[in-house]
Amino acid sequence: MQHPVYTANKKQQANLPDKEAIAVWIEDFFEWLFCIGSKYCDYSYFEAKQKTLEGILREQLELSGYPEDKVSTLIRLLNEKTIVLHLKLEDDLKAIFEFDPAAKSRTEVLLTYPGFFAIAVYRIAHELWLNAVPVLPRMMSEYVHGKTGIDIHPGAQIGERFFIDHGTGIVIGETTVIGNDVKMYQGVTLGALSVSKADASVKRHPTIGNDVTIYANATILGGNTNIGDDSVLGGNVWITHSVPPHSLVYHKSEVAIKTRETFPEPLNFVI
Repeated sequence: MQHPVYTANKKQQANLPDKEAIAVWIEDFFEWLFCIGSKYCDYSYFEAKQKTLEGILREQLELSGYPEDKVSTLIRLLNEKTIVLHLKLEDDLKAIFEFDPAAKSRTEVLLTYPGFFAIAVYRIAHELWLNAVPVLPRMMSEYVHGKTGIDIHPGAQIGERFFIDHGTGIVIGETTVIGNDVKMYQGVTLGALSVSKADASVKRHPTIGNDVTIYANATILGGNTNIGDDSVLGGNVWITHSVPPHSLVYHKSEVAIKTRETFPEPLNFVI
């Protein structure tokens, strides 16, 4: 019996990007952008590495179905934006280093912080998303998702100096808007109230203002939900309505503490 894949349209079969090639491109681009793993970070290294990266990206763009006559223009545009991208990521890195007391050096953040890696790949994937590149931006975000546990949709809009601490379990939806100087901890969900396909073209995810801190496992849902500037959202809060600027939102819970020591024996009276 013939395998059903061989009966499919051959052109469709050809237009399938390679997941392994995308993974290699992401890792190599990250290393190239910050000059990691090379003893000599001189012009010849950058130029040679850039050509290799361009070759891989060109091939994967064509396999994704991106118009062949636009591939060269897109690559040229991405090259022009590389400096801006690098500066944005340097600001992200600096924000993490300056805020997190556990960060002992810039190198430590660069090499060991999954949140920074997730932000870096998001910013690359977002540029492709803005240029209507099919499939590849999502492949990049899912590679990071599998590696770090951080799920950032490439369509989200994220401002400058973004800080993700720990990061595992974070979900940032497609139409999320995040301002500048936002800090976010593990388990945070910026999601939608509805998962209806009919809402695909509307804003479904929240807007987070500037200088907002969101602590672990907070859930913020809905396209009309706006979190005002300079607000702090405590751990485990569930928010589906807007919050004004300068708010402190927290979940109040009661904790009962009892002794584990043995209770004294009761007095037994015999009549």
